[in-house]
Parts: sequence; structure tokens; C-alpha cells
Amino acid sequence: MTLRVFFSPASPFVRKVFVAAHEKGIADQLEKLPSNAWPVKRDPVIVRENPSGKVPTALLDDGTALFDSRVICAYVDSMSGAMPLLPEDPAKRFQAMTLEALADSILDAALLCRYESVLRPSEFYWQLWHDSQMEKVDSGLDDLQKRWLPHLTGAPTLGSIAVACALGYLDFRFADKPWRKDRADLAAWFAEFSCRPSMKATMPE
Repeated sequence: MTLRVFFSPASPFVRKVFVAAHEKGIADQLEKLPSNAWPVKRDPVIVRENPSGKVPTALLDDGTALFDSRVICAYVDSMSGAMPLLPEDPAKRFQAMTLEALADSILDAALLCRYESVLRPSEFYWQLWHDSQMEKVDSGLDDLQKRWLPHLTGAPTLGSIAVACALGYLDFRFADKPWRKDRADLAAWFAEFSCRPSMKATMPE
């Protein structure tokens, strides 16, 4: 079984999928498909499979398309019975899913900040919009520090993988943002998680 994934080396959502695959020991079953994903001019090749034109979009052997990253990560988890990334216990499972959703909300806001700063013509730049999105990032980080640390420790889940990819994206695209300030425990967890082979193998370019 091969899962073909439209790939972008800088996408934190694509990274989630490949970190999950490495953790499951099936990274060799994922094939990277080239893409020209872009929020303004969409790649028509991806649009044929996913109307949003976003990555990641994955294709099964029979051509069935899967999207978005949460669906693809869950599918990756199902490709091997080794070390489930979504716990079988219902309470822990929904905690992991909620944690993944929180991490994705941080990423969504961070990407909007990135687009506002880099893609929007300077004469149309909206500082309030940018700052409002960054407030969402900060409140999400605060919640991770205050409420979610116990759920980050232990065996990796799709939730903890998503958090690690979100924090990695902040370091990659917002290197001057002092997100570690007043979040020492979260920073320590991320430093340890970043040493995992799955994270090293998927560093953004």
C-alpha cells in the first residue's frame, strides 16, 4: 500500500503527516507528489483532487482523495497496528483529537499572519488583522502551557505531533517571536520532542 501525498517542504500540515508516518515506521510507504500549492493561485492538479487546492492532499491506491491533514494523519495511523497515535480509550482519544485541533488552530492563525506579511500588497496591509491573528496564536500557546502539558507527555499522539509541528513552524517562520517566554515547561517539552528522529527527518526547508 502506498499513500501518495501532494508535498510542500515548508508546510507544517504536510509535516504532520510525515512525522506521523515516521512514528508509525511506514515513512517508506508515503510517496511525495510535487505541487505548486499557493493560497492565491491554486495548483489545478491538486484542485482536481481537493477543491480547496490545499496541501496535504493524499491519494489512495484506487485514486480516492483524502484531505485535510487530520483525516490523512488518522489514515496514516490506520496503515499500521504499531503504536496507535489515536488512543483506543475514548477519553484519551478525544483528548488527543482536541489537542490536534488546538494545534491546528494555532497554525491556521500563524499562516494568516504569514500571508498578511508576505503576500498581501503593502498598501493593503492590515496591522489589526495581523495582530488579531497573532493573539489567537498566543492564547493557544498559553492554553498549551496551562492545561495541556500532561497530555503532551508519554507516547506520541496525533495531538502531540500537531503541537510539535506548530511550534516548529513558529521557529521557522517567526524566529523573532519569543514564544518561549513565560512558557518554560512547553519549551522544555518541545526541545525534547524535537530530538525524535521523526522530527529531525522532517525539518522544513
